[in-house]
Amino acid sequence: MRQAIPKMASACSVGSFTSSPNWPRNVSSVFRPRRTVVQSRVGGSGFFFRATKRRLLHSKTAKVAMDNEYYSRKLTYSSQVVQFGGEDFVARLLDRKWALANPDSKINKVILSTEGTDIKDSPANHSCLAVDTNICTYNDLARENASEQSFYVVRDDLLHPLINGNKARKLDGFLPLIEDNLVTDVVTCGGCQSAHAAATERGLRSHLLLRGEQPELLTGYNLMSTIYGNVTYVPRSIYANREKMLETRAELVAGSSGSILWFDDIFQSSIMKQPCSTTNSVQVDYDFHIRARKHERKVIIINEGAGDSIALLGLIRLVNYLSQDHLLGKQRAIKFVVDAGTGTTAIGLGLGALCLELPWEVTAVMLADRIDGYKRQEKRLISEFKKHFGYPVGLGEDEVNGGIVNWVERFRPRKFGNVLVGEVETCKQIAQETGILVDPIYTLAAWEMATFLSQKGAKVKADVVMLHTGGTLGMFGIAQRYKSYFNNLKNV
Repeated sequence: MRQAIPKMASACSVGSFTSSPNWPRNVSSVFRPRRTVVQSRVGGSGFFFRATKRRLLHSKTAKVAMDNEYYSRKLTYSSQVVQFGGEDFVARLLDRKWALANPDSKINKVILSTEGTDIKDSPANHSCLAVDTNICTYNDLARENASEQSFYVVRDDLLHPLINGNKARKLDGFLPLIEDNLVTDVVTCGGCQSAHAAATERGLRSHLLLRGEQPELLTGYNLMSTIYGNVTYVPRSIYANREKMLETRAELVAGSSGSILWFDDIFQSSIMKQPCSTTNSVQVDYDFHIRARKHERKVIIINEGAGDSIALLGLIRLVNYLSQDHLLGKQRAIKFVVDAGTGTTAIGLGLGALCLELPWEVTAVMLADRIDGYKRQEKRLISEFKKHFGYPVGLGEDEVNGGIVNWVERFRPRKFGNVLVGEVETCKQIAQETGILVDPIYTLAAWEMATFLSQKGAKVKADVVMLHTGGTLGMFGIAQRYKSYFNNLKNV
């Protein structure tokens, strides 16, 4: 979720970056070479699932779930481990139903001006010369001028007017599992302008726990969440214990006869039920939901930021799409840049590149936690992914367990959610020169890093690609909080 803090991070760690000049403290880390993939033993099957952990909250709920055969179908474990190569592993991994009809995303090329600028300046101050909005072939993406300062933007912000960016990607593989398990209600949480909270409104009853106080004027994602779902504002002291908060609300929603599920509860049974087809996408059947609601409620809890291993699948699907020969290809060195809230998006991109053995390096700009928190998140998600899905033949545990994301600080670190003087004007300048809208809390950070890396492009011999993680409606909430910044906007 865009305003989410990784679950393992404490509230006191937010905004605890040390001060630094207008570039990362360790610039050399941004350009570290990608680790060579070493052939090693296979540590697990391509589809090796751990036993389902039941997390139903009371005995009557458990009985209801058992009566409805949530656990009546069990996986049969074979004594022979089935091994898959990288592309075969990914192909089988992605052979399932999806929420998005296809993984396509537009790609724009941004060419920057080098006149009157210096690398010590803020990267976002560099003016744009041109934007190519019709990138579609390998030749279009090839670097014609080695000294050219340019980067590419994967426009996931255009996936949907409301549900776009990394939230659409993370829910891409999750929503079909919810549909298959006849879930009636979703309980989740986030910040006041949580894009993830707005993304859960897909024909299900949504119960959204938003951090802090209700604003005087509802706007942006906060307004959409209120229209589509049932919103409750939670004091920060209670919100700090997210798991207990979510469980308590789920109990109230489920009532005495309903069942409460977490991701682990639905995963195993859903894999057995779900027909595999790469052409299938979720079609919301409202009659289905009406029929389901006539019986007991089935409530699923979605963690803050959709931070479960299933969320990684949508990002791996995106990497697989972008690695086609007529797009980024599989041979070119790519430096992928993304802003990091929970870090799930960056980890999914890195895992996809690793499984497909692509010469891509993922650089994530840390926004909501320290580097040790993000590394713990990375280790946790990869561990869960291995247990549920395994990993391809040729990759040993050292490669899969090792760091797959290059975590770097923002150029001007600050407490999470804060906007600094001049950043709104910078977003306006970028929008007017490129037609691409970025926000000062999230995507501006990725834009700055992509600009910085493009200046070093000739030296590192790699193309820079920024993933636009969406969050467009969040600008309305920012305008509400920082009224003076927007009242003082002038033409640039």
